[in-house]
Amino acid sequence: MNTQAQHTTRVALVTGASRGIGAAVAKRLAADGFAVAVNYAGNEAAANATVAAIEAEGGRAIAVRADVAKVDDVKAMFATIEATLGRVDILVNNAGILPYVTIAETSDEVFERTMAINVTGTFNTMREAASRLNDGGRIVNFSTSILHMAPPTYGVYAATKGAVEALTRVFAKELRGRGITCNAVAPGPVATELFLTGKSDEQVQHFAKMAPLERLGQPEDIAGVVAFLAGPDGGWVNGQVVRANGGIA
Repeated sequence: MNTQAQHTTRVALVTGASRGIGAAVAKRLAADGFAVAVNYAGNEAAANATVAAIEAEGGRAIAVRADVAKVDDVKAMFATIEATLGRVDILVNNAGILPYVTIAETSDEVFERTMAINVTGTFNTMREAASRLNDGGRIVNFSTSILHMAPPTYGVYAATKGAVEALTRVFAKELRGRGITCNAVAPGPVATELFLTGKSDEQVQHFAKMAPLERLGQPEDIAGVVAFLAGPDGGWVNGQVVRANGGIA
């Protein structure tokens, strides 16, 4: 692609985009015309598969390894994207982990790692975006509808997403004057490996029936909401949390 095209194509960075919702978001944004940076922490093969799927549809994408919980990794990731695709216009903070454990049984290691990825990781990329995101850009963070449902074994995870929602609302105001919006999407149960692992068929069906629409969400359902917030039609939505959950809460 020539230099002129490189500077006129809008660039999206999706963290944790090798699989699941992140991969669906990356593919949707690529279909909408963005050049996409597919971030991954460890699963290089899955990230490359996401890139290949985008390229097979005529899109442009690169895989970029970075642990978002590490400041130096985040800085290097932005630098790589800028050198390869151009300055970032859209930041989607999808990277996260979900430990199923009661508060009483949560180890220090699990607590610290969940906070590091879900909260510090989101904070790190937002802080870097403050100086590196193009004016008129979009930031879409990820919360969860679990935050308001508050079921057992989700305590630490819900706490991390409460922090993400607070950061989202404050950052939207701090970006005044630059035309950048900052919102969060809060999915309900979505049929991904992250959600389905360790659950019986009965448990999955229970979650599927909770929403009035009587099904689990699909990654593409969430990708569509992100695409709306990242696109021109979502430009007047700012500092909000969109609960994309089929009416479950």
